[in-house]
Amino acid sequence: MAQSFFGGVHPHDKKTATNKKPIEPLPPPAQVVIPMSLHIGAPCRPCVSVGEHVNVGQLIGEMTAYVSAPIHASVSGKVVAVEPRPHFSGTDVLSVVIDNDYQNTLDPSVKPAEHPEDLTAEELVEIIKNAGVVGLGGATFPTHVKIASGLGKVDTVIVNASECEPYNTSDHRILLEYPEEVIGGAKLLARIFGVDKVHVGIEDNKRNAAQLLQQKIQADQAPVAVELLHTRYPQGAEKQLCQSITGRQVPPGELPAAIGCAVFSVDTAAAIYRAVYQGMPVIRRIVTVSGSGVMEPKNLACPIGAPLSDLLDCCGGVSESTYKLLMGGPMMGNAQYSADVPVGKCTNAILAFAKDEERTVEHPACIRCGKCASVCPMRLQPLFLYLYQQKGMLSELEAGNVTDCIECGACAYICPGRLHLVQAMRTAKQQVNAARAAAKARAENKGGESA
Repeated sequence: MAQSFFGGVHPHDKKTATNKKPIEPLPPPAQVVIPMSLHIGAPCRPCVSVGEHVNVGQLIGEMTAYVSAPIHASVSGKVVAVEPRPHFSGTDVLSVVIDNDYQNTLDPSVKPAEHPEDLTAEELVEIIKNAGVVGLGGATFPTHVKIASGLGKVDTVIVNASECEPYNTSDHRILLEYPEEVIGGAKLLARIFGVDKVHVGIEDNKRNAAQLLQQKIQADQAPVAVELLHTRYPQGAEKQLCQSITGRQVPPGELPAAIGCAVFSVDTAAAIYRAVYQGMPVIRRIVTVSGSGVMEPKNLACPIGAPLSDLLDCCGGVSESTYKLLMGGPMMGNAQYSADVPVGKCTNAILAFAKDEERTVEHPACIRCGKCASVCPMRLQPLFLYLYQQKGMLSELEAGNVTDCIECGACAYICPGRLHLVQAMRTAKQQVNAARAAAKARAENKGGESA
């Protein structure tokens, strides 16, 4: 039975432009730029050189730390550069640049696991790690690390099919077009964690996908249950999703594993299936291209490293009045300064907005209405945290649990004064974390001197 979580908002979902459009392959890009940082954690080290020929699925970036994930070629062709290139984070990142030979030659290393039904949990986790699987819902935390840290603690595994962000329909289309992969990945997760059942949480505005999944699950007798949830943002935030499905609340400062839960996105589950049964690493993303500035919205299957401009061109380009380009949804997405940055493992949507939707004001002002506090799913007080950040009051920010902010954007959405609340929360979290790190370094240095 679906539970409820505190706060949240009900924005218009804006999904009708693409939710009935099948996934189309992006025309092969002439060149891909694959950053060595496509995940949370340590960047990878390039293991190919300029002039080398690479195949689809070939390892091109080696892990440099445990919290990392290997990176693979998404096209076959010639490496023409290994150098810093513009990245969707707004910085330049060391990247491997490949000229596409359009042969789509599969690397010999891409092969399914032998006797997958006999593999142990540890062997499955190793396959997931080597395939470069990360949180494909946008977080990009390495999946093998999440699994390993939850073994022995997790009793509830959840596949997050909420897709609560407006406009985004990539997960919805994956559920409709690749249900066997999602269910197969869920079954593998059940084996790894040793649970009897995996829960698929899906909002009730995607009933056709829920019904299809239920039919497939019943036919396969899979240990998977579909949980229909209320359409409410941010239903897909993992802490809120855990509460909706289990009734348990994640304590402040903790992760879902603290209450025995592990959450994986739809495409992550499908990627786990492909890694085990096809030997295919993460080399593509399903991306929704939509928004008022896009001429012909679509869902596209795109190789990692393809430039955003190729996706927009495939959709007929953007209108002349387009003023903003977002990677991700309108609530949590990041504005892009160029359409030449590449598709990453985190890219589930590209949205372009035209000027008639511009809602910023020159002088945003708080009117003390308290609406931001009423919708914050983490029960924070954004209006006070905003003032503390403006005045540099770090101790008050820490006491107000600003680091618990999930940056969902519900406060900014509801704010009649148009305050830049999310940006303030992001800055505040960086300031608090930097102050904590500095305090820790001082304590360690003092301890070393006294010794």
